[in-house]
Amino acid sequence: MKYICLGYIEPNKPLNMPEHEWHAMADECFSYDDELRKNGHFAGGHALQPPETAITLRWKEGKASVTDGPYAETKEQLGGILILEARDLNHAIQLMSKHPGVKAGPFEIRPAADLSAMISESEKRRAGM
Repeated sequence: MKYICLGYIEPNKPLNMPEHEWHAMADECFSYDDELRKNGHFAGGHALQPPETAITLRWKEGKASVTDGPYAETKEQLGGILILEARDLNHAIQLMSKHPGVKAGPFEIRPAADLSAMISESEKRRAGM
C-alpha cells in the first residue's frame, strides 16, 4: 500500500543551522532514502522550493483565482513529499520513524486514496455507458 508522507520544516531552519550540521542531516536523509529505495519502499518524492515561490489557486466567482504564496500561515511549512510503499500504517510509521528528516520537522503520514473504482465509473459516464 502507498502512503504519502508530508515533511514539514520551519522556514529558514537551514539558514539558522551551522552549515556542517545541515549538510550532515541532508546526507543522513539521502542515505536513508537510498536504503528505502534499495528495499523497495521508496515510491517517489520531491523537496519543495520555499513557500514564497508558491501560488494558491481557488475557485472564486465562477473562475480560478490565483494568489501568491501558501494558503495558511503556520510555524512550519510543507517542505516535501515522500511516497512510501509499506505493508500497513504501522509499517509506514516504523519506516518513517527512522528517517533523519524527522529531526528537522514533523512528517504527516496518510494512506494514498485508491481512486481506481471512481475513475472507472467516471470513464463509463464520460463514454455514455
